[in-house]
Amino acid sequence: QVRLVESGGGLVQPGGSLRLSCAASGMFVSFNAMGWHRQAPGKQRELVATITNGGSTNYADSVKGRFTISRDGARNTVYLQMNSLKPEDTAVYYCNGRYFSSAYWGQGTQVTVSS
Repeated sequence: QVRLVESGGGLVQPGGSLRLSCAASGMFVSFNAMGWHRQAPGKQRELVATITNGGSTNYADSVKGRFTISRDGARNTVYLQMNSLKPEDTAVYYCNGRYFSSAYWGQGTQVTVSS
């Protein structure tokens, strides 16, 4: 059974930084792509960033220049470095991995940006 587990969330002041990690188990080939989505209270889940097996990245406009996604493809691990955090970045952050038509999701980690 494929399982994704996120870590690294928490409470941070505006302007601060956090690094999220997501590790997959039970997956014996590399995901085609991995990424991060987030869901704030009362809002739909939205894409934050994705990275393909070849290293191509894509970011939501709201996080460009502040967030950086990276991965260890051989280990199916993905990271999200978040800098210059804003209160509007507050959300539950979900890791996902895609292998052709199959998608796998983690349980989420809470990120709260508040003074």
